Amino acid sequence: MKEKLHFNSKTIHGGQQPDKAYGAVMPPIYQTSTYAQTTPGGHKGFEYSRTHNPTRQALEKSLASIESGKFGFAFGSGLAAMDAVLKLLKPGDEIISTDDLYGGSYRLFTKIFEDFGLKFHFVGMDNLQNISLLINEKTKLIWVETPTNPMMNVIDIKAISALAKPHGIFVAVDNTFASPYLQQPLTLGADIVMHSATKYLAGHSDVVLGSLVLNNEALAERIGFIQNASGAICGPMDSFLTLRGIKTLHVRMQRHCENANAIANYLKKHSKIEKVYWPGFEDHPNHQVAKTQMKDFGGMLSFVTKGGDYSASIKIIEKLKLFTLAESLGGVESLAGHPASMTHASIPKNLREKSGVVDSLIRLSVGIEDVRDLIADLKQAIG
Repeated sequence: MKEKLHFNSKTIHGGQQPDKAYGAVMPPIYQTSTYAQTTPGGHKGFEYSRTHNPTRQALEKSLASIESGKFGFAFGSGLAAMDAVLKLLKPGDEIISTDDLYGGSYRLFTKIFEDFGLKFHFVGMDNLQNISLLINEKTKLIWVETPTNPMMNVIDIKAISALAKPHGIFVAVDNTFASPYLQQPLTLGADIVMHSATKYLAGHSDVVLGSLVLNNEALAERIGFIQNASGAICGPMDSFLTLRGIKTLHVRMQRHCENANAIANYLKKHSKIEKVYWPGFEDHPNHQVAKTQMKDFGGMLSFVTKGGDYSASIKIIEKLKLFTLAESLGGVESLAGHPASMTHASIPKNLREKSGVVDSLIRLSVGIEDVRDLIADLKQAIG
């Protein structure tokens, strides 16, 4: 019955049941590495916590539920989850990825897995022809990030999935910026959904955790084997905190979106701001795609000052008081970042700027504070 619930109820009840030992409503934190057996192999479904842990299992069932998937997996970080996906591949395989993605993803692709014989192509994915021209018999994976970090480009998941399916190519979607509240890639044809659950899912800037969700049983068995064999799992405390965060995801995301909408429109009208990147604007190049595949336009936005003045952008960041200058995003508090020197510093400058990540770009993760206070903070910082 629970799996037929609407999304807002799934965040609280999806995949969950009272603890079997004492009926605890919230899954207990099973802070244990091992489990008693009555005879070799005779156990209650758990033998070692790298393989399975009741708290992590509760989280994984919740993750699958809110992404409308069958199989959920939790990892030590978003990059650990990505690492597991890439371990599905073999030397000589090719991957097509967006040319505007998180710097850590780019670093993992180019500095780690290229050395193991994987070949990556980075292209603008708003034009399907860019992808079609690269597909060949060696193409095994299309890696989609949407909305993209930090340029807020929106990629048509359904169109890319339809393009990939006849070739037997897996489509994986980094759904971190949107969260399953706003879009559910599996329902649009994707094979794998990845989250840095550190961000919106946990939502309180107190956890580092990653996740994968999928429907294909054979693929899930391979991911489960990699998760156990490689061992990049999350601990029970982080599982508990993330599960607790998910229970308020729907109410938090509503406020994130409302606040970002107000701030994006404020900045767009500001005389000292050159450009605001936010998919809710009708003149955003991917606005129609965003309207089709997303419930709302999210809590993330980026902007540049008039004339692309680097020093002016840095002064704004340094003067902010309510927005905190920090890495990460998706917490209840508002954060500001400078992608060129922080989240995207690992991408060569010429490639960063080609995708729009110029030195004057500021990225905002809009929190759930009173939006009047957030706008007042931006007003005093920008001048």
